[in-house]
Amino acid sequence: MSFAARTYLDFERPLAELDSKIDDLMSMQDKDDGVDVNKEITQLRDKSDAQLASIYKSLGPWEKTQVARHPLRPHFSQYAQRLLTDYVPLSGDRKFGDDDALLGGTANFRGQGVVVMGHEKGKNTESRLKHNFGMANPEGYRKAVRLMELAERFSLPIISFVDTAGAYPGRGAEERGQAEAIARSIDAGLAARVPFVSVITGEGGSGGAVAIATADHVMMLEHSIYSVISPEGCASILWRDAARAQDAAKAMKITAQDLKRLGVIDEIIREPLGGAHRDAQMAVNTVGDQIEATLQRLGEMTAADIIAARRAKFLNIGRSLLG
Repeated sequence: MSFAARTYLDFERPLAELDSKIDDLMSMQDKDDGVDVNKEITQLRDKSDAQLASIYKSLGPWEKTQVARHPLRPHFSQYAQRLLTDYVPLSGDRKFGDDDALLGGTANFRGQGVVVMGHEKGKNTESRLKHNFGMANPEGYRKAVRLMELAERFSLPIISFVDTAGAYPGRGAEERGQAEAIARSIDAGLAARVPFVSVITGEGGSGGAVAIATADHVMMLEHSIYSVISPEGCASILWRDAARAQDAAKAMKITAQDLKRLGVIDEIIREPLGGAHRDAQMAVNTVGDQIEATLQRLGEMTAADIIAARRAKFLNIGRSLLG
């Protein structure tokens, strides 16, 4: 990727100058004018990697929020393309229509039949508009219920990929029963008598995230976030000032590290150096390995044990947070 094509987050700006020098040296090397700059390139790359590691080692909640929202972070379509075979999408909720923000269907995952679903944000202007930036309408969550019921009918494990700023808050969505659709999706997840694994890959926003994350095992990528409301929304309510989003992010305990400590999630998945957006293939493969290991463990449990453990898990979250 050329220097011009890179996108740097605000806190990554110190890397820009180093990467620019590396690109300049590589351009000289490509001209084949007899100048050997391999040593200089190696030194600068080592320095850039060390600085990147230092920056990402000390990210705060607001910086992690920016990483979680990075446009090049892998989305559901990339996970589906690289981890699944024989993927057959399911469309519509049998009540109103289809929703392109929440996708799902049946597939094979590393030799095992599964039902899979996830939020899709899109990767360019056209696809982002098509997928409504990953914010699902009621029909999306009713489709999720269909998928979970399908999984139970055919004894297929469920895998969900969560990446949404929240359920769509528009007037039409509210008129069609957004809250009821989310509640029924949560209920379907809690009641499913099959193994259920959920991965928060970017943003896990509000009920729109919980609707497909009432799983036996909830994992988060290390630079993702999971919260009841966006930092901007929280700041607007508490201080009537969205500019205080950084303060809100810190107070809300939205990072994977905070949520693991609080018992809200079960596992943190390591990301490539500099975030999943820097090496999407490695990030997707790592997620796939963790899902596979978890499904193997859950596959040894009976349906009754799965239901009991899942319900106890979410009840314990409430008790510990109130505790």
